[in-house]
Amino acid sequence: MPVFLDTNVFLFAAGADHPLREASQQLLRRVTQGDLAAKTSTEVVQEILYVLRRRNLPDVALKLARSTLALFPDLLPVTRADMAAACGFLDRYPELPTRDAVHAATVLNNGLSAVISSDKHFQGLVEVRWIPLAQAHAFSEEG
Repeated sequence: MPVFLDTNVFLFAAGADHPLREASQQLLRRVTQGDLAAKTSTEVVQEILYVLRRRNLPDVALKLARSTLALFPDLLPVTRADMAAACGFLDRYPELPTRDAVHAATVLNNGLSAVISSDKHFQGLVEVRWIPLAQAHAFSEEG
């Protein structure tokens, strides 16, 4: 069963030197090589564009968005049902950032096994399994 890759996986992989850069690059290599079934969403691509353009890196934003689109030709849409579920997450977890609620809803509604992210906000969610990005190298779809 596929896992969901959060925005920070892509940002760390393409970004400057960071302790999670290699882990992110390794994770994306596993996806590219077919060793890890993974999905991401239109919201993740939107967030990549938003974050990098806000940092005044429009060329990097477009390059990373296009690379993500190429790697994931079947991007998950964010649907009305996802937005309704995101509202439910925000009711139950008021401290959860809005985008993380949308990602969690997308994971839940698409029957994905987990979300891989450096974002600790996913840690407290009962409905969605969180795999910390720093530990994702040990993740296998069987376990």
